[in-house]
Amino acid sequence: MKSKTQFISLCFLLPLFILQACGQNTKKQTKSTSMENNIITKSGNPYYSNTDTTKLNVSDAEWKKVLPADVYAVMREADTERPFTGKYWNTDEKGTYYCASCGNKLFRSTAKFSSSCGWPSFFEQDDKKSIVFKEDNSIGMERIEALCGRCGGHLGHLFDDGPAPTGKRYCMNSIALDFVPDSK
Repeated sequence: MKSKTQFISLCFLLPLFILQACGQNTKKQTKSTSMENNIITKSGNPYYSNTDTTKLNVSDAEWKKVLPADVYAVMREADTERPFTGKYWNTDEKGTYYCASCGNKLFRSTAKFSSSCGWPSFFEQDDKKSIVFKEDNSIGMERIEALCGRCGGHLGHLFDDGPAPTGKRYCMNSIALDFVPDSK
């Protein structure tokens, strides 16, 4: 009977061991909320806060430790998720969008619009300090990169083809955003 128990344990543990040996992260990044203080934090990320607006100066090595690999690739290496694959590109739920790296408040859903480009699009940012910009000529064309004003993480790009009243289109990567519905 002991060998049967050991065999069953091995069947459950072996896949976890293989994933860890291959470098796969078996722990999920989780969000916890404290409704009393209206604070959102991410377990394992000491830089995440939706109430602290202090500018962060964190090394990429440190970000690599606290961010999931896919979030790190977009936010620290300026990768781009494929169009029509992100969780927020086609949603219209009311709430607030925050930076997925640091929790900085970026957009209200009232500024979101359907641009049919495959990424979530907004016509204005929440606060003029919440997003900063820099010139981006990385793919042989002139674009304006949108970065989190708190942590400097890559969010997406800004274009001049949005709706009134601003005429702007903040074309963001869903993976660079966290969304909190108004009901919370």
